[in-house]
Amino acid sequence: MENVAELTKWILLCICLSRCAYARLILEEPRIHFLNPGDSVQNNNPGLKTYCHNATSKYLTHMWRTMTMHLNINSDSYVLYDGKTPHEIHQKYDENDKSWSLNLFDTGKHRQFKVNPFENTCIGVYVDSPNESGYIITLIETRVNVWRLTMMMVGITVFWCAKILSHNSLFYYACGILFGVTLSVVILIYMAGKLIPRGKTMYVVFAASMSLYVAKMLWENMQLIVMQYREWAMWYVLVTSLISFVICYRFGPVTNTRTKQIIQWFLQLIGLVLVYYSSYFHEASFSCCVVFILLYNFPKVALERTKKYW
Repeated sequence: MENVAELTKWILLCICLSRCAYARLILEEPRIHFLNPGDSVQNNNPGLKTYCHNATSKYLTHMWRTMTMHLNINSDSYVLYDGKTPHEIHQKYDENDKSWSLNLFDTGKHRQFKVNPFENTCIGVYVDSPNESGYIITLIETRVNVWRLTMMMVGITVFWCAKILSHNSLFYYACGILFGVTLSVVILIYMAGKLIPRGKTMYVVFAASMSLYVAKMLWENMQLIVMQYREWAMWYVLVTSLISFVICYRFGPVTNTRTKQIIQWFLQLIGLVLVYYSSYFHEASFSCCVVFILLYNFPKVALERTKKYW
């Protein structure tokens, strides 16, 4: 009997020592990791871990440079926090723990995060379950992002061809159809929101929050919805496009000169916005916008002044 009690005592002691060693290992493990392009960090322990990237120097050769953090995890039981510093990550984590069930700081169950290479960026990953805490996070650099380069080219084209597009009937009908389809979707969302009962301020805030949440879920699952309800989506687009075309055909293309001028300015503004947001190097993209405006307007002024001397 004494041998059994002694054996039990040693077993309990070994269990306690192993738990203490495991807890010490978790506490000694770094909670903040600073990543460089190409770095990968593997995690196997629960809790909050913060992964940061320090801002890099700005050069014109890095104008279309982008970075992406990839999270390779098999589970969905994790929470994400984003911020500029580790302190901001921990602050959001603490506020989230003290808040109610609606997670206002969760950035979503995303596995890829766009990182501004010219700003300090941090991502916090919190995993509660030890059995589902294994994941690998990697920072990948793209020296020339084709999408952002294409975005700038489209912006430049729209800016320089705005006058031609504002006088083009085909462009008028295409924009009218696109606007009609988009407006019909907005009306559907508005009508769905009318089904939510209105009441006191708290209920209105809750309804608005739920509406935003539903809109976000619809946007994130838009491709899946279109694939599952392909025929319905196709017929919806065809019907709304036909109605929009009939309305545009009824009123006809724009003929007023001032209205065409306003459309031209609006298109040029859209082009400049595309150019500005085509790069994380906003100083360089803003300089490009200024140069395009000067090149577009100054030659006309110079030509008019030279004609006076002739």
